[in-house]
Amino acid sequence: MSEHNTSGVKRAVVFDFGGVLVRTMDYTPRHAWDDRLGLPRGSVERIVHGSDAWREAQLGRLTPEQYWAQVAAELGLDAPLLAQFRRDYFSRDQLDADLVALIEALRTSGHAVGLLSNDTLDLRERLRALGIAALFDPLLISARLGAMKPDPAAYRALLAALGRPPDEVIFVDDLPANVAGAQALGIHAVQYTAGMDLRAALAPLLTGGAH
Repeated sequence: MSEHNTSGVKRAVVFDFGGVLVRTMDYTPRHAWDDRLGLPRGSVERIVHGSDAWREAQLGRLTPEQYWAQVAAELGLDAPLLAQFRRDYFSRDQLDADLVALIEALRTSGHAVGLLSNDTLDLRERLRALGIAALFDPLLISARLGAMKPDPAAYRALLAALGRPPDEVIFVDDLPANVAGAQALGIHAVQYTAGMDLRAALAPLLTGGAH
């Protein structure tokens, strides 16, 4: 499989959401809740994003409301405290304006741009609130697919939605397992790390393909 231009086809570029487009810049508010609840540092993050309930929500087996009810029960929070907790928990998450500009430039130059994220049913609303939902076509969320990266089914759903062979797709994710999962199906994949020059990393991959 050649990574470089063989035919001039403009490859589709597909992004992950959490850890790529939006990243947690400061964990202080989460640690403050650990301290407030008398828990070891990192406990609330493990309960929110490392629990069985989180996995079930990402697979669409729990609604966001059911998932947060389980978090509240685990932490012993009533409804007003849960609302405050959720605000604080995500308060230092930040959308990467440089990546949004890169996506807009890719679209302008004729590249299809998609999103494939392991997340809950309410991610689409979060993307709308951030003003970026319209940038992605397709916009695929694991809770709607019933399959999570690196399950091959998630990538096959992506290829079907794009209507393209693997060699005409580039996937960007921060987790090595998800990058490897894409590569196993013949998709070009780039592991994202904060601060990297993604534009330069994508440049040699943007054109090429089997046609």
